[in-house]
Amino acid sequence: MGPIYSLDDFLDMVRRHLWLILLLVLLGNLGALIFAARQQHMYRSAEVIQIERPKIDNELAASTVAGSSARRLQLIEQQIMARGSLLTLVDKFDLFADVPDLTQTEQVNRLRESVRIEGLAAVREGFADDGTISVLTITAEMPTAAQAQAVARELSARTIALSAQSRAEQTRTTLEFFLRQEEQLRGEITALEDQMTAFRAANALAIPGSLEFRRAEIQTIRQAVFDIERQLILVQQQLDQIDPNARRATRDRQVAEYEAQQAALTQQRTMLNDRITALSASFDTTPEIDRTLATFERQMTQLQSQLDVITTRRAEAEVGARLEARNSAEQLTVLEPAPLPEYPFTASKKRLALMGGAASVLGALGVAFLLDLRKPVLRTAAQMKRETGLSPVVSIPYLDARQVRVSRLAKLRHRLAERQETRRDRALKPPADQA
Repeated sequence: MGPIYSLDDFLDMVRRHLWLILLLVLLGNLGALIFAARQQHMYRSAEVIQIERPKIDNELAASTVAGSSARRLQLIEQQIMARGSLLTLVDKFDLFADVPDLTQTEQVNRLRESVRIEGLAAVREGFADDGTISVLTITAEMPTAAQAQAVARELSARTIALSAQSRAEQTRTTLEFFLRQEEQLRGEITALEDQMTAFRAANALAIPGSLEFRRAEIQTIRQAVFDIERQLILVQQQLDQIDPNARRATRDRQVAEYEAQQAALTQQRTMLNDRITALSASFDTTPEIDRTLATFERQMTQLQSQLDVITTRRAEAEVGARLEARNSAEQLTVLEPAPLPEYPFTASKKRLALMGGAASVLGALGVAFLLDLRKPVLRTAAQMKRETGLSPVVSIPYLDARQVRVSRLAKLRHRLAERQETRRDRALKPPADQA
């Protein structure tokens, strides 16, 4: 148990350690005053940026800028908080001019600690989090109100500019990529068409159009040969039906006519068969040519499919570029400009000094209490009765047994006082003759 149970005990402790308490309080107040004097007031200013959604829905006109706004703003924040960007900010507003001994690394670290960029997520649509940010707050804490406002506004302006620049650059890069791809595919298609034309020209008899024509021609010729053979059969039948009893001149004339018809038909059949043979001989090179033409057709179909996809993507990229140029896509606007702070957000120096003084008083009393705990002594009759349950009969106060040393000045004053009293007594005593 401690030695303090009542107000008298507390006052007795203060009386016994008064000089120590006063010394500690004096030192504590002095330290608090020095600490408060060295503290620097800090001002805080914040600018709020609103992230506006596209004016045209993405389903109607999709933007070419992919990714969530949170990722894009994170990249922008990394660019803003880079060493080179912060050093330009220090030079522009002459920050840390009151501490010229700071190195560039220390300046960058202090500025990073004094700036905060916080984003507020937009309300979810359903259960999926698409990483959309609705509000971005940029806060700056500086030794002066003007610097805090200027830094917050500068960082806000840089954020908006970098956002617009990154979106425009990504849109332009996407459009240029699809334009180059489309141009390249058109060149490949033109080159393939030239190869197909040259191949068809080199194989004029075996091109797909001629092949179908030749097949139709062979079929027609075979039909003609069939008709000729039927006519030959008819002529032979007529020749066999000549009346042998007819006049010789008439019979010879008819035989000559039918034989002439047979000769003519036979000659036509021979010519047609020769044509069929010639046309059939051209089919020997057709399989290799078919394979080559099939390869060309597959390549042309593949290139045309790629061109259709690239053309669609290029049209979408052009729409996205128009949206960015007309500020119809997602953009950042200042919702609340950074105000000029009127008061510092840090504690006042007077308050710090008072708190330090109060802490020093409590600390001094605590030290005195610990000293009493270190040497627990029963100093009063009430303490003895409380601790042991016995009531003391006599209470003898503490008497200092040390010899009292009187200074020479005190001795001199004492002697002078004795002489004055002796003179006074002599003056008041009557003479002996009168007695």
